[in-house]
Amino acid sequence: MTEPIRPSTEFRELCDEHGITLDSGDAERLGLYLALLLDANQRVNLTAIRDPGEAWVRHVFDALTLLPVLGEIGETARLIDVGSGGGVPGVVLAIALPRLEVTCLEATGKKAAFLREVGRELGLENLRVVQARAEAAGRDPGHRGRYDAATARALGRLNVAAELVTPLLKVGGLGLFIKGAMAEEEVGEARAALHLLHVAHAGTVPTPTGRIVILERRRATPRAYPRADGVPKKSPLGV
Repeated sequence: MTEPIRPSTEFRELCDEHGITLDSGDAERLGLYLALLLDANQRVNLTAIRDPGEAWVRHVFDALTLLPVLGEIGETARLIDVGSGGGVPGVVLAIALPRLEVTCLEATGKKAAFLREVGRELGLENLRVVQARAEAAGRDPGHRGRYDAATARALGRLNVAAELVTPLLKVGGLGLFIKGAMAEEEVGEARAALHLLHVAHAGTVPTPTGRIVILERRRATPRAYPRADGVPKKSPLGV
């Protein structure tokens, strides 16, 4: 039986410093998730991070910095994590917010299979895994315009990621993009794309591990977006 990884001292200190509290049992479930992630990473490329202490900070704490922003949409909302990979931030949010309906969207079969295994092992009834490209999901009536919020980490520069994410949002929905120190540069670079997509930059929130760029879908996304599979990355909007 897989044993949970105990939270690192740095993780606990960061949570205390920034007012992040976990409900009873959440730390154990998060530790079990990390144990499953690092074990599976020996067979499937899920993360470049192999040190458990670093994983607590770079994966779990980084995902938990989204909680204050998500408080604006309510815990019973629907969220989609686009390009979920190993499950950050989607799985972490599903654990921390059990009333939030979380969909992990992942195109790679082995990664999607891992996410389903995590859902079963942790008993996450609020977690759903969909294997599909973001472009296909954005054109699918079952997903287009259906979510109150969407998250994305390591999905490419903002002018690419915005085209993949925002068609999935309801009007008024929020796209939350976890970025690094160059976040504002990416926002400036993406202005033409945001105009074409009918979304607005609603703010950038600094965190101890990076930046959260917030986009708000103001009007319905034009039918032309997202474009065909692979085109957003090969030919970013506004470039």
